[in-house]
Amino acid sequence: MDDVLSRLGPLKRRLFERADLPLEPAILLIAGMTMLIAGVLLFPVSFGMLPYYENGLYGLLLFMFALQTVTLGKTPFGDVRRSKPLLAVGVGIAALGIVTCFVPDVFGRIPRAALFLCFGPGGVLLLVQMLFAQDKLRSWMRYGGVFRLLASGCAAVYLLSALIGLLLWNRTLLTTPMTALVVAAYGAAIVFLAGVLRKVYRAYPEAERKAAGDAALSDDRAMLLLTGVFMVLLGVLLIPVNLGLIPFSGSAQLGLLMVINAIQMLASGETPIGPFPRTWLMVALGLLFAAAGIVSCVVPGVLVPALTVLIGALNIAGGLATLWRTCAPYVKRIGKPREPVLPILVRLNLAQLAMGALSVLFGASMFVSGMIPGHVIGVILAANGLVLLYLMRLLFLLDGMRDASGTSA
Repeated sequence: MDDVLSRLGPLKRRLFERADLPLEPAILLIAGMTMLIAGVLLFPVSFGMLPYYENGLYGLLLFMFALQTVTLGKTPFGDVRRSKPLLAVGVGIAALGIVTCFVPDVFGRIPRAALFLCFGPGGVLLLVQMLFAQDKLRSWMRYGGVFRLLASGCAAVYLLSALIGLLLWNRTLLTTPMTALVVAAYGAAIVFLAGVLRKVYRAYPEAERKAAGDAALSDDRAMLLLTGVFMVLLGVLLIPVNLGLIPFSGSAQLGLLMVINAIQMLASGETPIGPFPRTWLMVALGLLFAAAGIVSCVVPGVLVPALTVLIGALNIAGGLATLWRTCAPYVKRIGKPREPVLPILVRLNLAQLAMGALSVLFGASMFVSGMIPGHVIGVILAANGLVLLYLMRLLFLLDGMRDASGTSA
């Protein structure tokens, strides 16, 4: 027993170390997990052992492409200068992915066609760019070492991406088990590339450069933007869903929400109950959240009871924590002379109070069926999303005030 505990000592220290995982490898890691888990699940699906929700996988993949576009300026066709039109395109693709997840067959063949363009022509174009660009393959082979691994990882990802594009174009090209093998291999290649990129960025920090442009968003605000869009769309869609006008996949809804939470945990240590140090333990929990979310998107119903309880509890705890963090400074000042507060800070606190209260209501509704009518839950979620977007606007205004103050000083 003592020997086991002594071995756990270094592991415990490792878990609580600060995680040196840049955003791009983190996103690639979750994208790779998506394909790897989907490929593994397709084997029992092909034998009729599990149900399969194709739109859930398609919507999740579209959301991942949108995430790279909004946060990194990396599109399926190469790096692009970040601009407001590019952000608008990224948000539009995210919205397409979100609605595709939630409402079965609402867009017909459009999601599949969009993914074909991303995987097929996109993979071929990225491969051509790697072969002929001055700062890619030729430079990597000249540098040697980890850069040769980078070249092999990129080549594998781009070639398998093009093959998946062909499979989207013609489903009968391979049998379902062979398709599953290709999808799993593609996921493994992306995970390998994520690991290589992390090594490159650790050894050469200057290699991790953000795409230039006039519409740069920090990682946390990019996630705030996409989460706000997610909540607004979910809330709006729940209204006709509860009126019986359109079908809805609750399993994919919970799964996509888990993946969004996982990305925030990996990117910044932000959790539904508040920020935590970004340690390897937080990364491990984020990957666990991502795995559960991916399975819930691809296999309908299998994790719904567990995820309903988990997300409900996290929303209640997170909402109460937000209310406490917002109110505590004012409670401590009771009986003391009032200090002037900037109007924008008052609006910021009010937005946080509203967000906390709406989170508690949404979490409670997941525990007590019928406590809140379905269409009212839709309004609550849409309001929560709008408050998140308003909060992001206030943060930009605060940044502008700080910049103006620094300039005048």
